[in-house]
Amino acid sequence: MLRLADRETTTLLQAGDPDPVERVNSTGRSEIFLTCEHAGRAVPAALGDLGIASEEMDRHIAYDVGAEGIARGISERLDAALVLQRYSRLVIDCNRPLAAADCIVERSDGTAVPVNAELSDPLHEAIAGALDPRQASGKPLFLVSVHSFTPVMRATGAVRNFELGLLFNRDARFAERLATAFRAANPDVTVRLNEPYHVDDFSDYTIPVHGERRGIPHVLLEVRNDLITDTRGQQEWADRLAGPLRLAAESLKGTHDGR
Repeated sequence: MLRLADRETTTLLQAGDPDPVERVNSTGRSEIFLTCEHAGRAVPAALGDLGIASEEMDRHIAYDVGAEGIARGISERLDAALVLQRYSRLVIDCNRPLAAADCIVERSDGTAVPVNAELSDPLHEAIAGALDPRQASGKPLFLVSVHSFTPVMRATGAVRNFELGLLFNRDARFAERLATAFRAANPDVTVRLNEPYHVDDFSDYTIPVHGERRGIPHVLLEVRNDLITDTRGQQEWADRLAGPLRLAAESLKGTHDGR
């Protein structure tokens, strides 16, 4: 197996390739911990252009458009720690179990990816390493995974006519409180629970593993990407989300449900 994590033993990453993981504000004081699994669209030099047209790298199939900007903005506003993944989801989808068929994709929303490699993923080692001491401290802790979604799927024509999705699997605590706080502050925005998809153990990783298994209240954010293609939109949505996230966390903190 070629490891994306270890420069000394792999032939995949070469000098000049970016590190897979970026840590932002690691000592942030907020009880909210942020991840952004599809932040980047880097490709290891050894994989060339993945065998696809360059314009495909600007689409949602390559990365979550605008999600990095929102995640960084929330980190700044809340003084929250953030872990980012720098490589394109067409190389490895870091929000999928390694055994999942779409972890290392051969086709995404109508685009074939003929060049790929079997990779392992250091992102979740970094997330676990950051969460362990925070959880061991006994202080309240909340996990927020930041993503974006396309308004229209090219392959199926499916239309997503809402602005914000709040996703969860078995544990709806944080998502439901966030929905209430966000709607109160943003009555002009349509918020949906578990849309555009539902988190599960087979197609998701961060929420089932780092949230549910640890018993940490959590939510996966999905912002419609045509609203956040530029810095202005990303900052606007960081503003929209930061306050409600803080309120939702405060409403759970110190209660039986928040521990």
